[in-house]
Amino acid sequence: MASAVERTDEHVREYLLYRGFTAALKHLDGEIKADREKGFRVDKVVEHLLLLVQVGDLVGLKEYWGFLERRLFCRLEEAYRATVSKLRASLYRYYVVHTIQRGLPEKTLDFFQRSASELQSQAEWRDWFVLPFVSAPELSPAFAPYFTRQWSDTFLVSLHNFLSVLFQGIPQPVLLSLDAELQWASELAEENEQLRQALFALQGESSSEDVTKPLVHHKLPAYVQHMDRLGDSQLDLVSSQRAASALTNPNASANANASTPSRNFFSTFLPQTKRTVLKPTGSTGHAPTAAASVTGHAPAVSSSPSQSLLGRKEVLANQGSRSKDQKGASPDPRHKKNQEHEKERQELFFKCQTPEKKKEGEGAEVVEAPPPDGPDPAPTLRVGAVSDEGGGASSEEPFIKLSQEEYGEHHSSIMHCRVDSSGRRVASLDVDGVIKVWSFNPSIQTKATVMSKFPLLSLEWATKPHRLLLLGSGVGTVRLYDTDAKKNLYEMNIDDAHQRILSLSCSPSGSSFVCSAAGSATRGVAAGHLLLWDTKTVKQQLQFSLLPDPVAINCTAFNHNGNLLVTGAADGFIRLFDMQQYESILSWRAHDGEVYSVEFSYDENTVYSVGEDGKFIQWNIHRCGVKQAEQQLSQDATGPFVLSGYSGYKQVQTPRGRLFAFDSEGRHVLTCSSGGGVIHQLTGGESSSGSAGTLLRSVMALGGHKAPVVTVDWSSALDCGSCLTASMDGKIKLSTLLAHKA
Repeated sequence: MASAVERTDEHVREYLLYRGFTAALKHLDGEIKADREKGFRVDKVVEHLLLLVQVGDLVGLKEYWGFLERRLFCRLEEAYRATVSKLRASLYRYYVVHTIQRGLPEKTLDFFQRSASELQSQAEWRDWFVLPFVSAPELSPAFAPYFTRQWSDTFLVSLHNFLSVLFQGIPQPVLLSLDAELQWASELAEENEQLRQALFALQGESSSEDVTKPLVHHKLPAYVQHMDRLGDSQLDLVSSQRAASALTNPNASANANASTPSRNFFSTFLPQTKRTVLKPTGSTGHAPTAAASVTGHAPAVSSSPSQSLLGRKEVLANQGSRSKDQKGASPDPRHKKNQEHEKERQELFFKCQTPEKKKEGEGAEVVEAPPPDGPDPAPTLRVGAVSDEGGGASSEEPFIKLSQEEYGEHHSSIMHCRVDSSGRRVASLDVDGVIKVWSFNPSIQTKATVMSKFPLLSLEWATKPHRLLLLGSGVGTVRLYDTDAKKNLYEMNIDDAHQRILSLSCSPSGSSFVCSAAGSATRGVAAGHLLLWDTKTVKQQLQFSLLPDPVAINCTAFNHNGNLLVTGAADGFIRLFDMQQYESILSWRAHDGEVYSVEFSYDENTVYSVGEDGKFIQWNIHRCGVKQAEQQLSQDATGPFVLSGYSGYKQVQTPRGRLFAFDSEGRHVLTCSSGGGVIHQLTGGESSSGSAGTLLRSVMALGGHKAPVVTVDWSSALDCGSCLTASMDGKIKLSTLLAHKA
């Protein structure tokens, strides 16, 4: 990675010099010199820490370690925080030991004076405060191990290994992955070439099969169907000679066609829709034979090389049988031997051919000459020129839809539909407050039904254990429901003043959850609170500050380790919270109207949102309020959703659940539509001019619904991805997808 960073820096310098951006180049060089991450080089980071220890710069050491915590360590899982704390304690002890070994007691005293407020509450540091007053600490049983070479070497190796693993897990920008992309493309091209050669070899071996085997049209892969593999100079010479001889001797040309491979031999690998059936012009077949001779083409062949060779064998056999009937004698044995030798030579010659890419728009017309004086021949095939409309390589869908099943136990419009983290169970909530918990592996089956005398507005699966479900009501309570035991475990009274629980999100660590409690929106934007609850003690931990005014939070989402929380509110603002400090670190006006859905991107450097204004926007969280890409969606994807019925009945529903969901790699997004889910490819980003470009490109429609889809979810926990699309008629479609492998 370090070498890639250095090469990328050189490329950027070269570009800036080429454009004449000398001021930017000077600024870049200054920032590279002051680079605190040392280009993600572990040896440089450890070297800088050791330098600060050697010069006794305690302030610089603490500041640099704090920078690493804010920049890198905060992205780690909860389980690794204890490791970071141990490494920080070992680094401070390494500093104290070094000051004593160098005979700098003033530095030792300065360390404990500056760190007393931080370390005195930690049990592992209580005995260390007597260290400055011990005459020979290297001989003390409590401190002697820290003055050995073995402990210092072990600490440095552990620190180096920890940073190495951490740097490897950092998402790389596109520029740094350029070398890897080029290498991957080269390896892919080599693999494709090997597969082509293997395919040609198998097709050549199939030519030795029994001639009595019936001919079958095989559908070849897409990359084979549109290829012309011939083009050898020897074939060009044979074709030109045959065309010249056809003008002077039609009979000779017809005989040559029976044994010489066609120049357009592999044009028969075109799709079957490109072939048309021609009726023979006469029973004798002389006219088609002459036509084939004049155009200089060989007889039409079957849909594979082996079928072509078998077809030539049949032609020769029919000619031999007719000659025997006419002359009353068997053919010349020497002539038969020469024919067999010629067929073997052609088979061997075919195996040695190398593929040649066919030019775009090139096509050929092939007409098979029927045998003379025989019965009515079978219809011949004519392969026309490849057109731009259907002959080119069609763009394949990124996923294969293996199946689509329906869950129809609900009798009213769906509000929420979520898959648990294991990817095996689904919880769905309709507008009547009925919750269904059901599984779909191996078949769809209802596991539990939850009904309440109070309206239910939101739901969320607990992270640990998977069987627990959080249910938010319209009377200010949240229930913790056990889907296996089919009973309520707890019921928490969240807020008496704000009784609508609009959103629930469980932390990835499983120790807490956030809930949004809102009041009724009688005038303007509804007020509300955002609260953090502990799932173990079932008590409220704190209430987040919502500036500038308390407002109803419509949607919430955690990042992968629960250190960050993003929210979308009814006032159109997106707020980003630091869950370690429990405070808002960023907020900006994102939409004109309410924010309906928010999600982190795959690399967690950006946030996606959908709002009342119908826009799907990508935001950079490192630059507050900077829009990277934007796209206007239709009302079918953002709401309000409308279902018209008989006698003018019309049902209108505002968005409640998730409006978009990502796949496991964050490259595709599933959205709502009037007839089913639609999968888009994320294609946009900030352009070089700073303007927002196109963000979504529709690549696949799931379909299957007769009413507008109001919420979606996408689970990739199992080998095959599962897409959920829920509509206003109470139907939920489960589409099982298999991704195309690159």
